[in-house]
Amino acid sequence: MKKITKMTTIILLSASLLIGCNSEENDDKVTLEFFSNKPESMDFYESLIEEFEEEHPKINIEFEVPPEPVTVMRTKLTRNKLPDIMSISGDSLYGEMGREGFLYDFSDSDLLTTIQPTYLDMLSRLVGEEVDGNYGIPYATNAVSVIYNKDKLTKYNLEVPTTWDEFIQVLQTVKDNGEIPIYYTLQDAWTAMPSWNAIASNLVPKDFNVMKTNGETTFQESYQEVAEKAATLTEYGQRDIIGVGYDDGNRAFANGEGVFYIQGNWVVPELLRINSELELGTFALPATNNPKENKLISGVDATLAISEATEHKEEALQFIEFMLREDIAKRYTEDQKAFSAIKGIVQEDEAFEGIKHHFENGSITSFVDHYYPNGLGQEGIVQEFYINNDIEQALKKFDSEWNKVIDR
Repeated sequence: MKKITKMTTIILLSASLLIGCNSEENDDKVTLEFFSNKPESMDFYESLIEEFEEEHPKINIEFEVPPEPVTVMRTKLTRNKLPDIMSISGDSLYGEMGREGFLYDFSDSDLLTTIQPTYLDMLSRLVGEEVDGNYGIPYATNAVSVIYNKDKLTKYNLEVPTTWDEFIQVLQTVKDNGEIPIYYTLQDAWTAMPSWNAIASNLVPKDFNVMKTNGETTFQESYQEVAEKAATLTEYGQRDIIGVGYDDGNRAFANGEGVFYIQGNWVVPELLRINSELELGTFALPATNNPKENKLISGVDATLAISEATEHKEEALQFIEFMLREDIAKRYTEDQKAFSAIKGIVQEDEAFEGIKHHFENGSITSFVDHYYPNGLGQEGIVQEFYINNDIEQALKKFDSEWNKVIDR
């Protein structure tokens, strides 16, 4: 009996020593919460996290990709419990977080010298000119373009249009040959925005959001041509442009329905997954009749940010530095079919050959709706506009909803 008791004591002492050792090890290890709003990059981020943790054994990354990222982030803001590190869109929510002091200021960091100034400017405009500081690092960028089926353009002996009138003429030729010129997926409201942005970003003043908020202009004054051209394009869609959703539209276009698809670069991997034999090309939507004025719509798809309140800024910065390494950033660009905000890293995929020169010569402009205030509900307004085809009603609603949001 005494032997059993003695043995039990030895086991308990050994266990307590092990627990003590493990506890000490855990105390030495820093855990960082990393939040991303892009489920499509989840697997790739997980592989990068594993690689980072191998290089930094004293740092553990807890990764979160919630299904409703904006809602989750707003909840965290309300509770003042932001993740240590974030990969978020460069949009109005980012601007709000920067203005309110929730994000770490990178202004004194040498990391900014590696970033293309155009994208730094986009983020600065989101925060507002009245606020000094750089509260995020542009990492991955995107682009909305007209994606087209190369085989079909060759079949009808058509050239890539460079003006609005040429584009309409090409669309009409395709329609006359019994094809669907543009495939729409407006059952999902967010897919109403790519074509709206591509037109508006080329026609509306860059500072429209400031002018509108200051009462210096309205949608009814500044967006008439935008709405007219957006409505014109829908005349070249399939019979039921509202009845098809994004996933079904991807399958249809990948399998040969439609000649043009106005979407972001993010859809290309999905189209090629469905049909690996598909030959794709891209060009910037020519919103005007002056080729020199037609810019590519590009925005900051992934902004790397750090919570100002984190207790582990040094470790968080180590992760940001890891992400900005040339080899890592290039792999992200290749895996996600994205573009990079980092100088010298280019997207080599042949599908994007037609828009490559826009990045090279700086002929790009941002998404207008990134500067719309949170809660405006632009996706629903534009979707409703496409359903009713009532320009006056849509622009009045934009004006009234904007005023409601600003007056809250």
